[in-house]
Amino acid sequence: MPSTLPDGDPVPPSGDLPEGALDGLGERPFGFYVHVPFCVTRCGYCDFNTYTASELGPGASREDYAHTAIREVRRARANLGDVDLPVETVFFGGGTPTLLPAADLVRILAAIGEEFGLAPGAEVSTEANPESVDPAYLEELRGGGFNRVSFGMQSAREHVLRVLERAHTPGRPAHAVAEARAAGFEHVNLDLIYSTPGESDDDWRASLSAAIEAGPDHVSAYSLIVEDGTRLAARIRRGELPMPDDDVAADRYLIADAMLAEAGFEWYEVSNWATSEAARCRHNLLYWTGGDWWGVGPGAHSHVGGTRWWNVKHPAAYAQRLTAGVSPAHAREVLTPGDRAVERLMLELRLSAGFPLGELDRPRVVARALADGLLEVEPFKTGRAVLTLRGRLLADALVRDLT
Repeated sequence: MPSTLPDGDPVPPSGDLPEGALDGLGERPFGFYVHVPFCVTRCGYCDFNTYTASELGPGASREDYAHTAIREVRRARANLGDVDLPVETVFFGGGTPTLLPAADLVRILAAIGEEFGLAPGAEVSTEANPESVDPAYLEELRGGGFNRVSFGMQSAREHVLRVLERAHTPGRPAHAVAEARAAGFEHVNLDLIYSTPGESDDDWRASLSAAIEAGPDHVSAYSLIVEDGTRLAARIRRGELPMPDDDVAADRYLIADAMLAEAGFEWYEVSNWATSEAARCRHNLLYWTGGDWWGVGPGAHSHVGGTRWWNVKHPAAYAQRLTAGVSPAHAREVLTPGDRAVERLMLELRLSAGFPLGELDRPRVVARALADGLLEVEPFKTGRAVLTLRGRLLADALVRDLT
């Protein structure tokens, strides 16, 4: 979740959605994202809307956060009306959600269930720093209804973690995976980052090996992005560290795909691999396939029926609005049919399920992409265009050409 909020149209204090936004509500998958904006320290590469204790200031606290978030859950129910809307996925992200007591996360989840109901088999996930949990914490989450956990591993090499300013030790993620399995978690993800300055191919292979050996059923691997305003960007600007190289990143991606495939993982989105269809992150698939979701928390984004809005950024301003009984939304936009078509193409083409070939209206671009080996047509998927391995490396540029 980027720390800078975009401009947009004003939102009424009631938070009521514009006319037509609720049309078809309940016919599309519906989920909740809960943003927990707290971290012990700020990682050098991070541009997310998060706050350490020294950055938080007056008017907000970890101790009161669950109560405040539950107020927004109640407001969501009021704004969305009484339509039957069972929640299919809930995702707690951050920040570090597991800096809150497990009981607080369970309370927020319970409020979502009370107001909306959870669909049978709902996926309930939280992100976690491996150092911020222990067996008792994970058991309390599992007993409270969580069934998926995502650990931020990033790397297995100490010198790479130092560059990223990550606050955990190599080896701890593997222990955290084992503890999650022992607590009864059905699905466990490890997040990795590649192309960190100073990382070698061997470092990257070691990180992948450590992740695979830990036994998750899902791995996410992202190329490091140097965001303006971060400490990492400042260090690169001063010449202390080299800028990540695109060709190196492409090589690292190929290494990841080969090693993960050999270990029984299959890609289903450009940066995500799972050992089975059941292990795929259903919450992210809801985003990628045009579902509806309500984002709880400061800076959180929501989308319902083609209307997208985002909350005020600072936890104190967020808490103040909810305490006053008004919407915490900062601004919103109503997507045009053209906007929605572009976003659908941009997101769905990144999936292994592909995009309907007949709906791609740039025939010359499609023909060139097929000839260049960036796309292939899968007859058994009823003529859907699917990215090849080479196409995954150039997915962003290809989508730009197709829109």
